[in-house]
Amino acid sequence: MASLKEQIWDPIAGFGVTFRTMFRKPVTYQYPFEKRPTAPRYHGRHQLNRHPDGLEKCVGCELCAWACPADAIYVEGADNTDEERYSPGERYGRVYQINYLRCIFCGLCIEACPTRALTMTNEYELADDSRAKLIYEKKDLLAPLLPGMEEPPHPMRLGDDERDYYLGAGLPGWSERDAGGAADADEDVESEAVRS
Repeated sequence: MASLKEQIWDPIAGFGVTFRTMFRKPVTYQYPFEKRPTAPRYHGRHQLNRHPDGLEKCVGCELCAWACPADAIYVEGADNTDEERYSPGERYGRVYQINYLRCIFCGLCIEACPTRALTMTNEYELADDSRAKLIYEKKDLLAPLLPGMEEPPHPMRLGDDERDYYLGAGLPGWSERDAGGAADADEDVESEAVRS
């Protein structure tokens, strides 16, 4: 049986922590009235990027969907035609959906994307009162058109083939000489491989 001293002292010692913290300054942020900036590499909402002329970077390869451990991404690719071109490649992502009810924001889809079409923004306010609104369609994920961009479908404007786009056609510092140098380097690598 506990002594009278222990019966009195134990509750006082337990409340000691409470009494000490009562006089500390609170660390609560008054969200949503005070929004703190996120870290530069924060994994927020996804974004489908565009080339400088407005064509989509997504080529519908579905690698992001394969890499997703939560099975939150659905991609359906389709072939580009000369009349309707959405990306510089042979294919484009006709249907693109991300289910934010399942997404765990791990970033594996970003690492798997070969064309840097998919990136993550710093936007974190995705809550909604409807489950259906948390399944984002392609139109919700596409980056907005900047000045000088044209809404697809339209022909390639920055080069003759998709290689020009992926080498940076239309970006500052791009020149035809850079494209030719890269082509020569590829030929050197191929000829070196043939010799060995």
